[in-house]
Amino acid sequence: MVALETFSDIWARACDRKGGPAIVKSLLPDTLSAAEICEYSDAQLLSVMSKRVFQSGFVWRVVDNKWSAYEQAFFDFVPMKVLMLSPDQIQQRASDPALIRHQKKTQAIVDNAYMIQQISAEHGSFAEFIANWPTDDITGLWQVLKKRGARLGGNTGPYFLRAIGKDTFLLSQDVQSYLTAHKVVDAGFTSQTALRQTQAAFNQWQQESGMSLAQISRTISLGVGDNRV
Repeated sequence: MVALETFSDIWARACDRKGGPAIVKSLLPDTLSAAEICEYSDAQLLSVMSKRVFQSGFVWRVVDNKWSAYEQAFFDFVPMKVLMLSPDQIQQRASDPALIRHQKKTQAIVDNAYMIQQISAEHGSFAEFIANWPTDDITGLWQVLKKRGARLGGNTGPYFLRAIGKDTFLLSQDVQSYLTAHKVVDAGFTSQTALRQTQAAFNQWQQESGMSLAQISRTISLGVGDNRV
């Protein structure tokens, strides 16, 4: 891995491409405090998580339009109630035309309800577990979601975290392109080596800039490629 580009240079490039600091600042995402994240119920988190699972590789608008039907079909995503569904009831929902016909993603709702219930038992609540996870090891939280949950690998887990306000960077196509072009990583992005290298780079940029991981990630995207943020 070569010497990192300074964040001031990354910021300057984004400002040059987007029309100045004020515009770039207006495009940066917000994050929530640990106390605010702790206010989420397990049901709210399962709902957001499940929506991200269904949106992965699918048209987001279609998922959004059907989500009220999902809330009804899955008891407002209360984990204990979801876990009471029988295999026949799960199959019925996986083939319901009012929902999205996808067996594995439907099963993931149940599997992730189990994960949330287990982690809640271990840490008081799933929200507290997420809120208290240190951002300087955010890729470690990605790995927990991937290993203990269902269909939360790739960017799905990070997009879930971003959706609930947990500070995280995203490995979007533009961010990956930047990290590769600047030789920040020297391994495939699914590898533990690349995740460690990426985390270390973002930690350094955060110390330099005082910005959140999410804001740094967005700034990188605004300065390169097609600005897929």
